[in-house]
Amino acid sequence: MRKKVLVTTDWVLEHLEDSNVRIVEVSEDVLLYHEWHVPGAVQVVWERDAQRQDVRDVVDRKGFEALMSRLGISNDTTVVLYGDKSNWWACYFFWLMKYYGHKDVRIMDGGRKKWEMEGKPKSKEVPTYPPTTYIASPPDEDIRAYAYDILNRLLLSQDFALVDVRSPDEYTGKLIHMPDYPQEGAQRGGHIPGAVNLPWGLNVNEDWTFRSEEELKRLYEGKGITPDREVITYCRIGERSALTWFVLKYLLGYPEVRNYDGSWTEWGNMVRVPIKRGEEP
Repeated sequence: MRKKVLVTTDWVLEHLEDSNVRIVEVSEDVLLYHEWHVPGAVQVVWERDAQRQDVRDVVDRKGFEALMSRLGISNDTTVVLYGDKSNWWACYFFWLMKYYGHKDVRIMDGGRKKWEMEGKPKSKEVPTYPPTTYIASPPDEDIRAYAYDILNRLLLSQDFALVDVRSPDEYTGKLIHMPDYPQEGAQRGGHIPGAVNLPWGLNVNEDWTFRSEEELKRLYEGKGITPDREVITYCRIGERSALTWFVLKYLLGYPEVRNYDGSWTEWGNMVRVPIKRGEEP
């Protein structure tokens, strides 16, 4: 499965002129695209294109279809995603594309960092492609978790695995945002009771490529996150947890993995939901 969803920077270089491949940059820092990007790559601005602004939700089906059409992506296009921050937002958009049923989506292993480290060609030219008629599938709710899903499982004492991918200080409640970011976004700090803290960075090497299957398997199974359990990942707003969701679902092949994109900015602000501070026993 790994070979079907991860491509190397060399593979991307070889397919720059392939009309059936669309390369898409999805970075946290949206200005990076205009400094340079992979030649021929289009840009998705995550806050504008992937999310609705009238309600807190992902872009709806109609909006997703319009976005794909504007980017020149057909239902049978091979889409290769990459970005900054070890591909956080690229993985989030991968999750969103799977939510709406796109068949062939891949991540460029190593993202912007590896492409630049290897001295591969860069471009500032913003390409345009003919619009398509894109038809999205109904949302796949099996890969998305909501607060009530977690609450119900906690209330009924169901067996499931929660993976908190944030930093240790966010997990214990010392911080309510990532280190070196403004401390805002939630009324209370801590974690969802029963969650195991496995920071997202454990999934990647220094060059932003993903660790081997053997290393990842040891990492998760060593903490009781096994493929026979339903797994829900979360972070602060759903992008770091999308990376861990991608690892579990597509690199390790776990059958039941959901990304809770509401994450801590929802859970940490809700009335009458349980919060645990400090380490789990």
